[in-house]
Amino acid sequence: MQVRDSVVVVTGAGRGIGAALARRFAAEGAAGIVVSDIDGAAASSVAASLDVPAVGVAADVTDFDAVASLVTAAEQFGPVDLFCSNAGVAFGRGMDASPADWATNLNVNLMAHVHAANAALPSMLSRGRGYFLNTASAAGLLMSPGDAPYSVSKHAAVAFAEWLSATYGDQGIGVSVLCPMGVRTDMLMPGIEQGETAALAVAAFGDILEPADVAGIVVEGLAAEKFHILPHPEVAKFVQRKADDVDRWLSGMRRAVAQLPH
Repeated sequence: MQVRDSVVVVTGAGRGIGAALARRFAAEGAAGIVVSDIDGAAASSVAASLDVPAVGVAADVTDFDAVASLVTAAEQFGPVDLFCSNAGVAFGRGMDASPADWATNLNVNLMAHVHAANAALPSMLSRGRGYFLNTASAAGLLMSPGDAPYSVSKHAAVAFAEWLSATYGDQGIGVSVLCPMGVRTDMLMPGIEQGETAALAVAAFGDILEPADVAGIVVEGLAAEKFHILPHPEVAKFVQRKADDVDRWLSGMRRAVAQLPH
């Protein structure tokens, strides 16, 4: 998947990884970019900063009609070639998570990807080409100590991306799933400062990367059409250890969790 001359939609792009992706895609020569965020002003600000045709659109990714409107907004540039379903939430809660917390995590971290596929697939299939980049997390391959809804919703996001690739890969549809550990964003850093278990665990397991660095790794991963895009390469080793002996891996995770502040 080459970004140059492609029409791209990026959700959750008002800040953090999403904004970095939009900026990097512009630098790569995208034909047009729809920058979306629930914060419409932030989305418009990022769009205005890009050196390619771009538009900022306020959208709640838990609403299918809102996600479908992003595909419509992109039509001024052409049919969507790359849909980056990037919006996400994390609350850092375990068994104290409320039913509303669970619903929000599942709606944003999972169903937003489903809505993106439902909205963009028909046009992609009719043309025989298209690409989805779904932002999940290393937690979707491993787990997030201290955050049960996030762990579960991100596992589901990875599973949906696998299903999407297996089902439509032979029809010209590419899929990559972005699974970073710590990235310097508004989702992670306040939790570290406040001593939240889930955020401290992320910081303990690997380096905290800059969003721009993640965006560069994404462009490389898209070019290679890799399913797993892992900004932290050690995640692949952790996943292999988990697969080799899940009981040993869980034992190690329990020891790691016990050492974190609660």
